[in-house]
Amino acid sequence: MAEKQAHLNGAYYGPSVPPTTNYHRPGRGSGCGCGCCLLKCLFQIIATIVVVVGLAVLIFWLIFRPINPIKFHATDVSLTEFNLTNNTLQYNLALNITIRNPNKKIGIYYDRIEARAYYEGERFDSQTLTPFYQGHKTTSHLNPVFQGQHIVLLGNDAISEFNQEKNSGIFSIDVKLYLKIRFRLGKVKVGKFKPKVSCDLKVPLSSVNGSLAGVPETTKCDWDF
Repeated sequence: MAEKQAHLNGAYYGPSVPPTTNYHRPGRGSGCGCGCCLLKCLFQIIATIVVVVGLAVLIFWLIFRPINPIKFHATDVSLTEFNLTNNTLQYNLALNITIRNPNKKIGIYYDRIEARAYYEGERFDSQTLTPFYQGHKTTSHLNPVFQGQHIVLLGNDAISEFNQEKNSGIFSIDVKLYLKIRFRLGKVKVGKFKPKVSCDLKVPLSSVNGSLAGVPETTKCDWDF
């Protein structure tokens, strides 16, 4: 028997080798356990917040969309003095600004109103006006008065423009309103917005050589949220 076993070319004909067994340790599954649960919960919370905020923005837009925008006009503008001497501007400007709220359901709180007067981009006066509430479909009035003197540093081109306007008796003056407002729908008060209103005026000096230079027209003012 030994000789025959020698001619088997090294092959093994003993008992069969048992198959390899893969052991699975408890608690180490293919999932990520608590970490994945936390991430999933966090994702759901973020998604919910995004949806709620999106719905709130949509509802706000549907309620306050500018179907009936607030309208600003400058009327009854009076300029009785506007002189520039050695970079000092002496002025006396008064005007009426009408604010029309055409909405049936929306009231407006004007919590802060600052009126500023500019010439050639240089501010020469400002006023803080009295806050107020404007009801539905009403018209309110603001009456800023700018009077006094102020140093303004104008370049050569701006001084040349001033001289030309002085000869014509009509000055280009910008009056801007810086507002802080809230809207009211029923008993709900919404927002703290800071729009800016710009009134680009062509104002005749009240007296040029003893006569009126012209009658100022009503000017529509633009506003930007």
